[in-house]
Amino acid sequence: MLTEVEFVEIYRRETGPLYTYVSQRVGGDRPLAEDVVQDTWLRAVGSWPRRGTPDRPRAWLIRVAHNLLVSHFRRRRPQLVDPAELELTEGRCNLETPSAAALVNWGMARLSRRQAALLEAFYFDDQSTREIAQTLGLSERAVEGRLRRARQNLEKHLRPFVSSNATVDSVQGSATVLELSDGRRKNA
Repeated sequence: MLTEVEFVEIYRRETGPLYTYVSQRVGGDRPLAEDVVQDTWLRAVGSWPRRGTPDRPRAWLIRVAHNLLVSHFRRRRPQLVDPAELELTEGRCNLETPSAAALVNWGMARLSRRQAALLEAFYFDDQSTREIAQTLGLSERAVEGRLRRARQNLEKHLRPFVSSNATVDSVQGSATVLELSDGRRKNA
């Protein structure tokens, strides 16, 4: 049985990493991050006394937070985003604003679980293709191909919500290229 002292100890140890996980995925939308973290802890309070504390509390908390984020972004229709706010290239994911983060998360909520997990591991968890390959028991080349297909599928979902001053031109290599209305090209 989980005592109050044990729960408080877990809370103090895990709240920081949990908040970091959530805030990275919501692009600085502090109220949303705080709501998700709070809802996650409320689920822990409701579940752990009955079912017992999980062997890996952080993993349990992150899975619950992930599911809450997916549910949140599935319910919301994203707003138009300026392509300058959205950077999803081969090596990094830079979401400049909460609206860009919301758009990417909305798109990821529409991908298969496998593709979303792959993009999340690469972009948000900063895992290399080698690390992902080892985890999944695949070759690095297979992971690169899966990442490319996942990016392409994500781009298909995001295309209608990239603001009207840009159109999606093509996918070159593994980076989506946007052509702005003034003729400039931008990686997104």
